[in-house]
Amino acid sequence: MAVFDLALSDEWKKEHPRAAMGVLVVDGIINTTESMALEIEKGALTKWLRERFDSREAIKADATLGVYAAYYKRFKKNYHVFFQLESVAVKGKPIARVNALVEAMFMAELKHGLLTAGHDLDAIAGEVTLDSARGDERYETMGGEEKTLKAGDMFVRDELAVLSSIIYGPDHRTRITEGTRRALFTIYAPEGISAGAVMAQMEDIFRWIRMFCAEAQTAKVTVYAADQGKQ
Repeated sequence: MAVFDLALSDEWKKEHPRAAMGVLVVDGIINTTESMALEIEKGALTKWLRERFDSREAIKADATLGVYAAYYKRFKKNYHVFFQLESVAVKGKPIARVNALVEAMFMAELKHGLLTAGHDLDAIAGEVTLDSARGDERYETMGGEEKTLKAGDMFVRDELAVLSSIIYGPDHRTRITEGTRRALFTIYAPEGISAGAVMAQMEDIFRWIRMFCAEAQTAKVTVYAADQGKQ
């Protein structure tokens, strides 16, 4: 397969001129449903989150979450990572167990607060494009619901259909499974999220993947910006 690249549509550049997207491609993955090393990391992360966010008000005061909250408010929606963080940090619930690859991504979302979508790269068809929705694009979400994109929402598509959107999340067709061997992670960064913050989250995702799969390798780690092309 050719080296992965992300196309940026003219509409996305026009409507989201100060936004960015992080792209992390990881090859050579052997996914698993259980990793003792990752469980230890989850415990340490949970402790850190509960010390940092000891109340709902502390979560609301976080500047990064505030950027996403403002974006979601434009579409009369709430940023779901806020509630996930509240569940773990304030309400004392454990980080959910799915499979190790998804857990690594989710852990990074909780730690850094940046919205991330994960995909099985081998399920993706052709060129991948970051775009701004017209409002008539439809797709099946990871939960199996049929959704129509909100006009102006940032989304990613391949040559078949939508892969993810900010408001409705990743698709079902290219979801990560226990059999995923090559993964694509995309981090949506609306205006107000720095390239450095995106890179830090991608570094943590890969670090946690290597804890359960030492053979995994990064094939791409890039931040794309509307005003600079790539960083």
